Amino acid sequence: MRKLALNDEILLKIEKPARYIGNEVNSVMKDKSKIDIRFAMCFPDVYEIGMSHLGIQILYDMFNRREDVWCERVYSPWTDLDQIMRKEQIPLFALESQDPIREFDFLGITIQYEMCYTNILQVIDLSGIPLNACDRSESDPIVIGGGPCTYNPEPLAEFFDLFYIGDGETVYDQLLDAYKENKKNSGSRKDYLQKAAGIEGIYVPQFYETEYKEDGTIASFKPTDPHAKPVIQKQMVSNLTDTYYPMAPVVPFIKVTQDRVVLEIQRGCIRGCRFCQAGMLYRPTRERKVETLKRYAYTMLKNTGHEEISLSSLSSSDYSQLKELVTFLIEEFKDEGINISLPSLRIDAFSLDVMGKVQDIRKSSLTFAPEAGSQRMRDVINKGLTEEIILDGAGQAFEGGWNKVKLYFMLGLPTETVEDMKAIPRLADKIARRYYEIPKDKRNGKCQITTSTSFFIPKPFTPFQWAKMYDKEEYVARAAVVKHEFQEQLNRKSLKYHWHEADVTVLEGVFARGDRRLSKVILEAYRLGCLYDSWTETFDNEKWMQAFENTGVDIGFYNLRERDPGEIFPWDFIDIGVTKEFLYQEWERALKGEVTPNCRVRCSGCGVMKYKGGVCVESKN
Repeated sequence: MRKLALNDEILLKIEKPARYIGNEVNSVMKDKSKIDIRFAMCFPDVYEIGMSHLGIQILYDMFNRREDVWCERVYSPWTDLDQIMRKEQIPLFALESQDPIREFDFLGITIQYEMCYTNILQVIDLSGIPLNACDRSESDPIVIGGGPCTYNPEPLAEFFDLFYIGDGETVYDQLLDAYKENKKNSGSRKDYLQKAAGIEGIYVPQFYETEYKEDGTIASFKPTDPHAKPVIQKQMVSNLTDTYYPMAPVVPFIKVTQDRVVLEIQRGCIRGCRFCQAGMLYRPTRERKVETLKRYAYTMLKNTGHEEISLSSLSSSDYSQLKELVTFLIEEFKDEGINISLPSLRIDAFSLDVMGKVQDIRKSSLTFAPEAGSQRMRDVINKGLTEEIILDGAGQAFEGGWNKVKLYFMLGLPTETVEDMKAIPRLADKIARRYYEIPKDKRNGKCQITTSTSFFIPKPFTPFQWAKMYDKEEYVARAAVVKHEFQEQLNRKSLKYHWHEADVTVLEGVFARGDRRLSKVILEAYRLGCLYDSWTETFDNEKWMQAFENTGVDIGFYNLRERDPGEIFPWDFIDIGVTKEFLYQEWERALKGEVTPNCRVRCSGCGVMKYKGGVCVESKN
């Protein structure tokens, strides 16, 4: 029998002990004596969040198909167990074997959002691994990062041995084979890092140096080792249908954020919203064949016992075979009590018809994401939605029986005026009015329009990467304008308004576009006790501000200035296919309020044509 890393006394003291015991359905157990590489796959957040992440499930399945590799899972311990582990000097352990992470060959960390950075340090620290990569010995695991935040890895550069840039299904086998070979030949840690640096898509931070100008901007960024490439090319799976997918994903013992079968129907997006990083990073759009997805649905439901299927993509409505797939799922599983979840849909007649079949419209709410209240701002961000389309979609929904709508907007977008801010409540009110145009005897009670605003964050590899941000006070002031305007609306009793925390936004923006000098700020914040910064109940902005002060780093340098056209960005050494020239062209079009058609209407020459497959390539043939 397995011996648990935590005894019964500790398990009884902590919240949700099932987070740490492992042994879930479909988890993989192997004989340690028969494998060559041990890989600990980490999501640096609480178990319920990490277990809902499809990327980890894909890599977990892919690695464990190899007979010479055992991939196990590890998540950030919640604050209660964190304190006990430090006090009792219990090392962080993997769920499957309960062995200490320090005994593994690799610690792989997926980096999904900026506010998990102190949790990354928690995982490394509790594992007994030196926080700085330069301090690690031959016996320490190789710490590798992947995920969307690695498209600007520089704020975390001091803490990682390697970063994997792009889709995980491409060169991991090369990376693991190189490790095996290096181990067989008694090679050193540096020998392996040099071999890894020669593999496409792999970035080894310690093999590069940055020089800065007097004004603090980057003067140069270049390799210091002959094995390191001056440009790192993102890795991309061209054929999604024939790549890895977990037919038997791990099923948790406790309720997690997404307790369902997830069918990833496509990657990429044709839309070109100028604020959206994912829309640029994951170009070109690649679809999975519908027949394959039908087979996946059968197999995964059988292997998990889940009672819901969710279709995953950036824009499900753009999947060319959506109607066939959804019709099949509804008809095939209607007698088995299987729910179908359809996120990322545009609200049109087909979508409403489908949702009417799979949702209880008396309880559910519809989600619209206009992102901006005025047409001028929607053109600036290239949203591709008119007020007429929004009101028509809402009207069809109301006539179909819905009376609850959630609206998502952003404040602080480039060129935003007071009139643009006031347009948000006015649009919400117009949607409510559209509801009350329906005869009273045909309405489903009173309507409820819930509006949420987040604050805009300029992200790397978007046309808005040159934009400035604001300080906390300015964001709060903008939210106050919106709140006051809501109180002036005719249907204010039907309208609710919420907004995101401004101080968290400021930090996210700093780390999104930050450079290597921020590593010391993250380390200082962690030492001051910052942890679980994406959680409202544990976020401590005062400690973060203290960390900036203690390290002498000017927070305003990173977010309060618009970037110059020729400025070298910390992430410029990464090639995602989309060119910097195209992004700047889109920035200029944004400032003029010019709309760029989506990829199916016209190719805009963004640069990803060099990748095989995808919508833009198909349109050229």
